[in-house]
Amino acid sequence: MNVVFPIIELFDRYAIACVKWERTNANEDELMFYKDQIEQFDTKSVYQLIYELIDIHNAIWDLEWQLKTGVEDQLPLDEIGRRAIKIRNYNNQRITIKNKIAELLNDTVREIKQDHLSDNT
Repeated sequence: MNVVFPIIELFDRYAIACVKWERTNANEDELMFYKDQIEQFDTKSVYQLIYELIDIHNAIWDLEWQLKTGVEDQLPLDEIGRRAIKIRNYNNQRITIKNKIAELLNDTVREIKQDHLSDNT
């Protein structure tokens, strides 16, 4: 196998690249880079989890789009706070899914957050 990243990062970056491609069509080389690596694995056992990661990244993109485009001053502070909490919760789900993928594909690397806003310990 010629894999450059730990499984938890490879599948997460692939999911992000899928979302970017779907929304912008601007990253085909990046998407193909990750896809080529993922194709080295038997993904049947994690197929649904990959799509859950993609869904999470789509949801985060939707929550962050105004902040990324520099119009956050048009949002009330309580709305920015609500979005931050939702993003944190999505990131917790993301970590759980990434670790489950690693477990199912027998990779020992796991993501653990301690003393962090997205602490999932």
